[in-house]
Amino acid sequence: MLYHHHMQNGDLPNLDRSISVKHTPPSSNKLKKLQKRSYSVSDSRSKALQLIHQDVGTEESDKMHFVLVHGGGFGAWCWYKIIALLKESKHEVEAIELTGSGLNSCDINCITTLAEYAKPLTDFLAKLEDGNKVILVGHDFGGACVSYAMELYPAKVSKAIFVAAAMLNSGQSVLDVFSQKSCLNDLNQRAWKFSYANGKNQPPTAIDLDKSLLEDFLFNRTSTKDIALASVSMRQVPFAPLADKISLSTENYGSIPRFYIKTEEDYAIPLPLQEAMIKSNQPKQVFQLKGSDHSPFFSRPQALHRLLIEVSKITSV
Repeated sequence: MLYHHHMQNGDLPNLDRSISVKHTPPSSNKLKKLQKRSYSVSDSRSKALQLIHQDVGTEESDKMHFVLVHGGGFGAWCWYKIIALLKESKHEVEAIELTGSGLNSCDINCITTLAEYAKPLTDFLAKLEDGNKVILVGHDFGGACVSYAMELYPAKVSKAIFVAAAMLNSGQSVLDVFSQKSCLNDLNQRAWKFSYANGKNQPPTAIDLDKSLLEDFLFNRTSTKDIALASVSMRQVPFAPLADKISLSTENYGSIPRFYIKTEEDYAIPLPLQEAMIKSNQPKQVFQLKGSDHSPFFSRPQALHRLLIEVSKITSV
Protein backbone atom coordinates (compact mmCIF):
# COMPACT_ATOMS: atom_id res chain seq x y z
CA MET A 1 0.00 0.00 0.00
CA LEU A 2 2.81 2.38 0.98
CA TYR A 3 4.72 1.53 -2.15
CA HIS A 4 1.72 2.02 -4.48
CA HIS A 5 1.00 5.38 -2.90
CA HIS A 6 4.58 6.41 -3.55
CA MET A 7 4.50 5.25 -7.13
CA GLN A 8 1.27 7.16 -7.80
CA ASN A 9 2.03 10.35 -5.93
CA GLY A 10 5.82 10.48 -5.85
CA ASP A 11 6.05 10.99 -2.11
CA LEU A 12 6.02 8.97 1.04
CA PRO A 13 2.65 8.88 2.77
CA ASN A 14 2.33 10.21 6.26
CA LEU A 15 4.31 7.31 7.53
CA ASP A 16 2.66 6.32 10.56
CA ARG A 17 5.79 6.67 12.56
CA SER A 18 9.24 12.59 36.68
CA ILE A 19 9.58 11.60 39.81
CA SER A 20 10.14 14.49 42.12
CA VAL A 21 11.43 14.07 45.65
CA LYS A 22 9.90 16.41 48.17
CA HIS A 23 12.32 17.55 50.85
CA THR A 24 10.82 18.39 54.22
CA PRO A 25 13.15 20.41 56.45
CA PRO A 26 13.81 18.70 59.82
CA SER A 27 12.25 20.19 62.93
CA SER A 28 14.44 22.21 65.27
CA ASN A 29 14.72 19.30 67.76
CA LYS A 30 15.72 16.88 65.01
CA LEU A 31 18.18 19.43 63.63
CA LYS A 32 19.92 19.71 67.01
CA LYS A 33 20.32 15.94 67.17
CA LEU A 34 21.69 15.82 63.66
CA GLN A 35 24.18 18.57 64.43
CA LYS A 36 25.71 16.52 67.26
CA ARG A 37 27.14 14.07 64.78
CA SER A 38 29.56 15.00 62.00
CA TYR A 39 29.04 13.18 58.71
CA SER A 40 31.89 11.81 56.69
CA VAL A 41 32.06 11.29 52.96
CA SER A 42 31.70 7.53 53.53
CA ASP A 43 28.48 8.14 55.51
CA SER A 44 26.95 10.02 52.58
CA ARG A 45 28.06 7.41 50.09
CA SER A 46 26.66 4.61 52.26
CA LYS A 47 23.28 6.34 52.59
CA ALA A 48 23.14 7.03 48.86
CA LEU A 49 23.77 3.37 48.11
CA GLN A 50 21.05 2.37 50.58
CA LEU A 51 18.58 4.64 48.81
CA ILE A 52 19.50 3.20 45.43
CA HIS A 53 19.02 -0.34 46.68
CA GLN A 54 15.66 0.59 48.22
CA ASP A 55 14.56 2.20 44.97
CA VAL A 56 15.31 -0.55 42.49
CA GLY A 57 15.71 -3.64 44.65
CA THR A 58 18.95 -5.55 44.22
CA GLU A 59 18.23 -8.70 46.20
CA GLU A 60 19.19 -11.85 44.31
CA SER A 61 15.54 -12.93 44.31
CA ASP A 62 14.64 -9.67 42.51
CA LYS A 63 17.23 -10.12 39.77
CA MET A 64 15.65 -9.93 36.31
CA HIS A 65 16.94 -10.60 32.81
CA PHE A 66 16.08 -7.87 30.31
CA VAL A 67 16.50 -8.26 26.55
CA LEU A 68 16.48 -4.93 24.71
CA VAL A 69 15.40 -4.77 21.08
CA HIS A 70 16.17 -1.57 19.17
CA GLY A 71 14.00 0.11 16.56
CA GLY A 72 14.40 0.81 12.86
CA GLY A 73 17.72 2.39 11.94
CA PHE A 74 19.09 2.03 15.46
CA GLY A 75 21.39 -0.67 16.86
CA ALA A 76 22.26 -2.16 20.23
CA TRP A 77 24.35 0.98 20.81
CA CYS A 78 21.26 3.13 21.44
CA TRP A 79 20.59 1.34 24.76
CA TYR A 80 23.96 2.18 26.34
CA LYS A 81 22.50 4.30 29.16
CA ILE A 82 19.80 1.74 29.98
CA ILE A 83 22.33 -1.10 29.90
CA ALA A 84 24.49 0.75 32.43
CA LEU A 85 21.55 1.57 34.71
CA LEU A 86 20.21 -1.99 34.69
CA LYS A 87 23.65 -3.45 35.37
CA GLU A 88 24.17 -0.99 38.22
CA SER A 89 20.86 -2.27 39.58
CA LYS A 90 22.33 -5.80 39.49
CA HIS A 91 20.05 -7.06 36.72
CA GLU A 92 21.07 -9.09 33.69
CA VAL A 93 20.72 -7.33 30.37
CA GLU A 94 21.28 -8.16 26.71
CA ALA A 95 20.97 -5.72 23.82
CA ILE A 96 20.14 -7.48 20.56
CA GLU A 97 21.59 -6.34 17.25
CA LEU A 98 18.94 -7.07 14.62
CA THR A 99 19.96 -8.23 11.15
CA GLY A 100 21.54 -5.45 9.10
CA SER A 101 21.62 -3.11 12.09
CA GLY A 102 24.43 -1.60 14.12
CA LEU A 103 27.55 -3.74 13.70
CA ASN A 104 25.71 -6.57 11.95
CA SER A 105 27.32 -6.84 8.52
CA CYS A 106 24.30 -8.09 6.54
CA ASP A 107 23.33 -6.00 3.50
CA ILE A 108 20.10 -4.25 4.50
CA ASN A 109 18.80 -4.51 0.91
CA CYS A 110 18.90 -8.32 1.06
CA ILE A 111 16.59 -8.73 4.08
CA THR A 112 13.25 -9.95 2.78
CA THR A 113 11.21 -11.10 5.81
CA LEU A 114 10.45 -10.17 9.40
CA ALA A 115 11.77 -13.59 10.44
CA GLU A 116 15.16 -12.80 8.88
CA TYR A 117 15.28 -9.34 10.44
CA ALA A 118 14.41 -10.73 13.91
CA LYS A 119 16.70 -13.78 13.66
CA PRO A 120 19.33 -12.54 16.17
CA LEU A 121 16.53 -12.20 18.75
CA THR A 122 14.95 -15.58 18.04
CA ASP A 123 18.39 -17.22 17.98
CA PHE A 124 19.07 -15.78 21.42
CA LEU A 125 15.79 -17.15 22.80
CA ALA A 126 16.36 -20.54 21.15
CA LYS A 127 19.66 -20.88 23.03
CA LEU A 128 18.18 -19.80 26.35
CA GLU A 129 18.09 -22.71 28.80
CA ASP A 130 14.70 -24.22 29.48
CA GLY A 131 13.12 -22.77 32.61
CA ASN A 132 14.78 -19.39 32.13
CA LYS A 133 12.57 -16.45 31.20
CA VAL A 134 13.40 -12.95 30.04
CA ILE A 135 11.62 -9.62 29.84
CA LEU A 136 11.55 -8.39 26.25
CA VAL A 137 11.74 -4.63 25.71
CA GLY A 138 11.02 -3.41 22.19
CA HIS A 139 11.31 0.09 20.76
CA ASP A 140 9.82 1.40 17.51
CA PHE A 141 9.92 -1.28 14.75
CA GLY A 142 11.53 -3.57 17.34
CA GLY A 143 8.05 -4.05 18.77
CA ALA A 144 7.14 -6.22 15.77
CA CYS A 145 10.25 -8.34 16.37
CA VAL A 146 9.28 -8.73 20.03
CA SER A 147 5.77 -9.86 19.06
CA TYR A 148 7.20 -12.33 16.55
CA ALA A 149 9.53 -13.77 19.22
CA MET A 150 6.68 -14.00 21.75
CA GLU A 151 4.74 -16.15 19.30
CA LEU A 152 7.70 -18.49 18.73
CA TYR A 153 9.00 -18.80 22.29
CA PRO A 154 6.18 -18.04 24.76
CA ALA A 155 7.71 -20.28 27.45
CA LYS A 156 10.87 -18.17 27.49
CA VAL A 157 9.26 -14.73 27.89
CA SER A 158 7.80 -13.57 31.20
CA LYS A 159 6.72 -10.09 30.06
CA ALA A 160 6.94 -7.84 27.04
CA ILE A 161 7.36 -4.07 27.27
CA PHE A 162 6.63 -1.93 24.22
CA VAL A 163 8.37 1.47 24.36
CA ALA A 164 6.86 3.79 21.74
CA ALA A 165 6.78 0.61 19.69
CA ALA A 166 4.75 -1.12 17.00
CA MET A 167 2.25 -3.35 18.82
CA LEU A 168 0.45 -5.21 16.07
CA ASN A 169 -2.64 -7.34 15.80
CA SER A 170 -2.45 -10.66 14.00
CA GLY A 171 -2.58 -10.13 10.24
CA GLN A 172 -1.08 -6.63 10.39
CA SER A 173 2.27 -5.31 9.24
CA VAL A 174 4.24 -2.40 10.63
CA LEU A 175 3.40 -0.40 7.51
CA ASP A 176 -0.31 -1.13 7.94
CA VAL A 177 -0.22 0.50 11.36
CA PHE A 178 2.29 3.28 10.72
CA SER A 179 0.45 4.45 7.60
CA GLN A 180 -2.62 5.62 9.52
CA LYS A 181 -2.75 9.16 8.17
CA SER A 182 -5.17 10.42 10.82
CA CYS A 183 -2.54 9.74 13.50
CA LEU A 184 0.45 11.28 11.73
CA ASN A 185 2.00 14.66 11.05
CA ASP A 186 3.75 16.34 8.13
CA LEU A 187 7.17 15.54 9.60
CA ASN A 188 6.55 11.81 9.07
CA GLN A 189 6.06 12.38 5.36
CA ARG A 190 9.22 14.44 4.94
CA ALA A 191 11.57 12.34 7.09
CA TRP A 192 11.57 9.10 5.10
CA LYS A 193 13.28 8.29 1.81
CA PHE A 194 13.03 5.11 -0.29
CA SER A 195 16.02 3.16 -1.57
CA TYR A 196 15.70 0.94 -4.67
CA ALA A 197 18.66 -1.46 -4.80
CA ASN A 198 16.88 -3.59 -7.42
CA GLY A 199 15.89 -0.68 -9.63
CA LYS A 200 13.04 1.83 -9.63
CA ASN A 201 10.76 -0.62 -11.40
CA GLN A 202 10.96 -2.97 -8.38
CA PRO A 203 9.63 -2.51 -4.82
CA PRO A 204 11.81 -0.52 -2.41
CA THR A 205 14.48 -2.46 -0.56
CA ALA A 206 15.18 0.01 2.25
CA ILE A 207 14.04 3.24 3.86
CA ASP A 208 16.43 5.95 4.96
CA LEU A 209 15.98 8.88 7.30
CA ASP A 210 16.66 12.41 6.18
CA LYS A 211 19.69 13.29 8.34
CA SER A 212 18.72 16.96 8.35
CA LEU A 213 15.46 16.05 10.13
CA LEU A 214 16.86 13.61 12.71
CA GLU A 215 16.74 16.06 15.61
CA ASP A 216 13.19 17.23 14.88
CA PHE A 217 11.88 13.75 14.12
CA LEU A 218 13.53 11.44 16.65
CA PHE A 219 15.57 13.51 19.09
CA ASN A 220 13.66 16.71 19.90
CA ARG A 221 14.40 16.31 23.65
CA THR A 222 17.77 14.58 23.29
CA SER A 223 21.20 16.03 24.13
CA THR A 224 23.53 17.27 21.40
CA LYS A 225 26.06 14.53 22.23
CA ASP A 226 23.55 11.72 21.79
CA ILE A 227 22.24 13.25 18.57
CA ALA A 228 25.82 13.30 17.28
CA LEU A 229 26.22 9.63 18.25
CA ALA A 230 23.02 8.70 16.44
CA SER A 231 23.85 10.71 13.34
CA VAL A 232 27.02 8.68 12.72
CA SER A 233 25.58 5.32 13.88
CA MET A 234 22.12 4.98 12.35
CA ARG A 235 21.61 2.80 9.29
CA GLN A 236 18.88 2.24 6.73
CA VAL A 237 15.76 0.27 7.63
CA PRO A 238 14.92 -2.83 5.55
CA PHE A 239 11.64 -2.32 3.71
CA ALA A 240 10.35 -5.89 3.29
CA PRO A 241 10.11 -6.78 7.02
CA LEU A 242 7.98 -3.68 7.57
CA ALA A 243 5.51 -4.92 4.97
CA ASP A 244 5.51 -8.49 6.32
CA LYS A 245 2.20 -9.33 8.01
CA ILE A 246 2.54 -11.07 11.36
CA SER A 247 0.61 -14.11 12.59
CA LEU A 248 -0.11 -14.13 16.34
CA SER A 249 -2.11 -16.58 18.43
CA THR A 250 -3.94 -16.29 21.74
CA GLU A 251 -2.21 -19.45 22.96
CA ASN A 252 1.34 -18.15 22.46
CA TYR A 253 1.59 -14.39 22.02
CA GLY A 254 -1.62 -13.82 23.97
CA SER A 255 -0.41 -15.78 27.00
CA ILE A 256 2.34 -13.26 27.82
CA PRO A 257 1.57 -10.05 29.79
CA ARG A 258 2.21 -6.96 27.70
CA PHE A 259 2.91 -3.42 28.91
CA TYR A 260 3.09 -0.21 26.91
CA ILE A 261 5.17 2.89 27.66
CA LYS A 262 3.95 5.98 25.82
CA THR A 263 6.33 8.80 24.93
CA GLU A 264 4.63 12.16 25.40
CA GLU A 265 6.56 14.38 22.98
CA ASP A 266 7.11 11.85 20.21
CA TYR A 267 7.00 13.09 16.62
CA ALA A 268 7.99 9.79 14.97
CA ILE A 269 5.19 7.71 16.49
CA PRO A 270 2.87 10.45 17.79
CA LEU A 271 0.71 9.87 20.85
CA PRO A 272 -2.50 9.43 18.80
CA LEU A 273 -0.90 6.54 16.92
CA GLN A 274 0.43 4.97 20.13
CA GLU A 275 -3.02 5.28 21.70
CA ALA A 276 -4.66 3.77 18.61
CA MET A 277 -2.43 0.69 18.90
CA ILE A 278 -3.17 0.43 22.63
CA LYS A 279 -6.91 0.65 22.02
CA SER A 280 -6.77 -1.94 19.24
CA ASN A 281 -4.58 -4.42 21.13
CA GLN A 282 -4.96 -3.66 24.83
CA PRO A 283 -1.96 -4.45 27.06
CA LYS A 284 -2.11 -5.30 30.74
CA GLN A 285 -1.05 -1.80 31.78
CA VAL A 286 -0.04 1.50 30.18
CA PHE A 287 2.56 4.01 31.41
CA GLN A 288 3.53 7.43 30.11
CA LEU A 289 6.94 9.08 30.01
CA LYS A 290 6.56 12.83 30.39
CA GLY A 291 9.01 15.01 28.52
CA SER A 292 10.21 12.17 26.32
CA ASP A 293 10.80 12.27 22.59
CA HIS A 294 10.78 9.11 20.47
CA SER A 295 14.10 8.04 22.03
CA PRO A 296 13.60 7.85 25.82
CA PHE A 297 16.81 5.82 26.22
CA PHE A 298 18.53 9.13 25.38
CA SER A 299 16.13 11.84 26.57
CA ARG A 300 14.68 10.20 29.74
CA PRO A 301 16.96 7.26 30.63
CA GLN A 302 16.49 7.36 34.41
CA ALA A 303 12.71 7.59 34.14
CA LEU A 304 12.64 4.77 31.59
CA HIS A 305 14.88 2.67 33.83
CA ARG A 306 12.53 3.18 36.79
CA LEU A 307 9.55 2.14 34.68
CA LEU A 308 11.31 -1.00 33.46
CA ILE A 309 12.05 -1.96 37.07
CA GLU A 310 8.48 -1.15 38.11
CA VAL A 311 7.03 -3.33 35.36
CA SER A 312 9.45 -6.16 36.17
CA LYS A 313 7.99 -6.32 39.69
CA ILE A 314 4.36 -6.55 38.57
CA THR A 315 3.08 -10.03 39.26
CA SER A 316 0.98 -11.85 36.69
CA VAL A 317 -2.64 -12.55 37.56
